Amino acid sequence: MSEPASISAGIAERYATAIFEIAKENNDLAGLETGLNDLAAGLDDSADLRNMMSSPIYSRADQEAAITAVAEKMGIAEVLRKSLALMAQKRRLFVVPQLIAALRGLIAEERGEVTADVVSAKALTKAQTEKLAKTLTARVGKTVNLNATVDESLIGGLVVKVGSKMIDTSIRSKLASLQNAMKEVG
Repeated sequence: MSEPASISAGIAERYATAIFEIAKENNDLAGLETGLNDLAAGLDDSADLRNMMSSPIYSRADQEAAITAVAEKMGIAEVLRKSLALMAQKRRLFVVPQLIAALRGLIAEERGEVTADVVSAKALTKAQTEKLAKTLTARVGKTVNLNATVDESLIGGLVVKVGSKMIDTSIRSKLASLQNAMKEVG
């Protein structure tokens, strides 16, 4: 991770922890999660919103007024709305995408959930997805949500990442391993 990225992640983590703790004290994790989903959708849909949040052209007051108006219009939970206003005052809105990811992680952890990134050569069927989720849940001891993507260059098999653990059963990696072994012999 580059230094600016790690600084952004650190800033986002601190805000996320504070927001999460306040929402938890207020028994409003569901409202926080809804607000996060709405905010993430707004960021995905609006280039103008993303530009306003990251551009130094806008003054702190303009950013605060804009993000507050957007948050109110979306009906975002008060703790998140006030935190976004504070972040605008401190010129920290550029970390909102990392903030969303960090808060989602904290909420999932609170529920005893973990996300597994699964890359397969072909799209998994519903039965395969359910079986994989069930197997991973038994292994990890937490409810596993799958984030499945397709990468045809794998040729076959799966690459599964859960937290810091990675299982690579792809044919591509097996061929690469065989190629390395052949280079060592000859």
